[in-house]
Amino acid sequence: MSYFQHHVFICTNQRPNGEACCDRVGGSEAFAYAKDRIGQLKKNGPGAVRINKAGCLGRCDQGPVMVVYPEETWYAFVDNDDVEEIIQEHLINGRPVDRLKI
Repeated sequence: MSYFQHHVFICTNQRPNGEACCDRVGGSEAFAYAKDRIGQLKKNGPGAVRINKAGCLGRCDQGPVMVVYPEETWYAFVDNDDVEEIIQEHLINGRPVDRLKI
């Protein structure tokens, strides 16, 4: 059994000179929101959910992006409402959010 039920990586990569990157389109803000929200819901820690920052995940043109393991589900999202939907549906209820999958 995995140490975490879900391990979430959110790209917060920053690139110089105006190059496309997830941080420019809200990656760091989404990370902070998800980490805080999982803590508020008391869904963090062993056997639950781990939210991690990630460097470049290689999908800059679709950013911001996250990947959820062990399912290997990739998401692109727009705002905290989308992140909340992923938290509620996928991380808590086990139902991936098809409309946000990439």
